[in-house]
Amino acid sequence: METFPHTLQLRHAYESENLLLRPLQPTDLDEHFLSWFQDEDLMRFYTNSRQQHTRESLWQNISQGAAAGTSHTFAIVERAVGQCIGTIKLGPINHDHRISDLVVLIGDRRFHGRGLAVEAIRLGNALAFEEFDIRKLFGGMFETNQSSYKAYTRAGWVEEGRLKGHYLVDGQPVDRLLVACFNPRYFPEGAGQ
Repeated sequence: METFPHTLQLRHAYESENLLLRPLQPTDLDEHFLSWFQDEDLMRFYTNSRQQHTRESLWQNISQGAAAGTSHTFAIVERAVGQCIGTIKLGPINHDHRISDLVVLIGDRRFHGRGLAVEAIRLGNALAFEEFDIRKLFGGMFETNQSSYKAYTRAGWVEEGRLKGHYLVDGQPVDRLLVACFNPRYFPEGAGQ
């Protein structure tokens, strides 16, 4: 497996009471980490969940995005145990408009239900705004994924819209909820927050 194509140096530490964010490293991609992507229940709300990933294919994808500057993946580390429990992916980044998606995955089920996704999203917001000068973060989720919706809105995101019947789940249409978070440097009024 390749080493990281370049070292991302963060200007600030991004940590909360329970978590810290750091660039994902090849050593994070152990069997436990890979098992998250094989967990059908965990992946049911991820639109690319039908892909089969190996350690090499995941690392290649992460490395290519980082080298191109279009996406960066960070480990969510639970501070008490010092273990990677999930990831934050910032990207794809549109540098012309300074906008990006922010995808959070708490992959280690032992840490579900503790409010850590909200903490991780807040850290991801700060990292995107402070390190990458992102003006606006955006994303979307299945309407049926209420735990994700609640985590994002509790972390300062707002619902911007809805795409009717956007997804097909077991042959039934499911809406896509569109959410966003605005950098207060560019949106001092909160853009509807």
